[in-house]
Amino acid sequence: MEQYYNDNGFLLYHGDTVEILESLDRKVDMIFADPPYFLSKGFTMRAKGRVKCFDKGNWDKARPLEEINQFNMSWLSKCRNILKDNGTIWVSGTYHNISSVSNCLMKLGYKILNIIVWNKPDAPLTLSDSHFNFSAEYIIWARKYKDKRHFYNIELMKYINGGKRMSDVWNLPTTGLWEKTCGKHPTQKPLRLMYRIIMSSTQSGETILDPFAGSCTTGIAANLLGRTFIGIDQDAKFLDLGIKRKTEISDVETANKIFRKMTENPSDVMVIVNHARKELKEKMIETGICYLRAGDSKGSLCVTPGFERMQYVLLHTGGEDVRLFKLKKKGCFQIWTKETLEKYGFKPEHATYYVVIQFDNKDEMPLSKTVNIKERINTYRARLRPLSDYVGIK
Repeated sequence: MEQYYNDNGFLLYHGDTVEILESLDRKVDMIFADPPYFLSKGFTMRAKGRVKCFDKGNWDKARPLEEINQFNMSWLSKCRNILKDNGTIWVSGTYHNISSVSNCLMKLGYKILNIIVWNKPDAPLTLSDSHFNFSAEYIIWARKYKDKRHFYNIELMKYINGGKRMSDVWNLPTTGLWEKTCGKHPTQKPLRLMYRIIMSSTQSGETILDPFAGSCTTGIAANLLGRTFIGIDQDAKFLDLGIKRKTEISDVETANKIFRKMTENPSDVMVIVNHARKELKEKMIETGICYLRAGDSKGSLCVTPGFERMQYVLLHTGGEDVRLFKLKKKGCFQIWTKETLEKYGFKPEHATYYVVIQFDNKDEMPLSKTVNIKERINTYRARLRPLSDYVGIK
């Protein structure tokens, strides 16, 4: 079986998915599959001044239910053969195919763990006025065996959900323009979605397979997160697009920009990051009070959009000795005078009024990655950042 492309943990095969799956001689830790939804009906429709094409390609042509079931049984059985005993599989779909996928998974002996509802807050309007707007897709998560344990990064998922168990409803935006700089695929999944899937169910260095790779979003996310990728697709032009995207992230600066975008989420939990001298930082931890000058000068803080999602405070001294605590109340801050702070034993010297954030000093959160707070001149600036910048990236 000839490889279409192979570069530093990014392996692609071109051809029929089932045939290639039969020939693969290695086991994988996780599979993400975005199989055909069988939606394309070969026509266009004009409504409200817009023209909508319902033909994505021959691979997505509408088929009878029996053919859909046979197809899903075929590729899912081959996937099961190469999935490690403790491995898991994710399969995305809509109501057109997800019931068939679910039934096939159960018949083949998989254990369904969750059916994730991916709610798209920026979903386009459905052309027809005869039903509710389509704004969700469904992603089944299953493991290979009913009685074999699988990996689930519950602590990271709690972190990025404000310390609470994450639900099976995910509010994530659709694919952004910044993800289409090399071109686009008609059913391209967003990197932010793949980030959550990969981080929740795999560990660094593991191997991820996508049997319907398309433009290789799974592979881009996998490589950025330190995982190995194997992709299969029958359309060479989409694999070539994936290769362009892989080449794009070979540039360190570009990779860092995409990585930051991928790990951000418009509804992400936010952290207030504040530098304080060692003695002052210890006093803040003792009292559970973090204070900053209000304003836009060095060391000050402007109240900006995102404050309402602030749930943690991260204290450091010159980029070192990093400590993370949960706020007493989400998004809550107060304005105190210098005199009020002095009553708590502080000695503020630079302003009359301060932004005060109260946190639970008995609820320190362990950091699951090495945190680099040093950002040249910005090391000493207070800033609001996504929690994902500081926990669970690897």
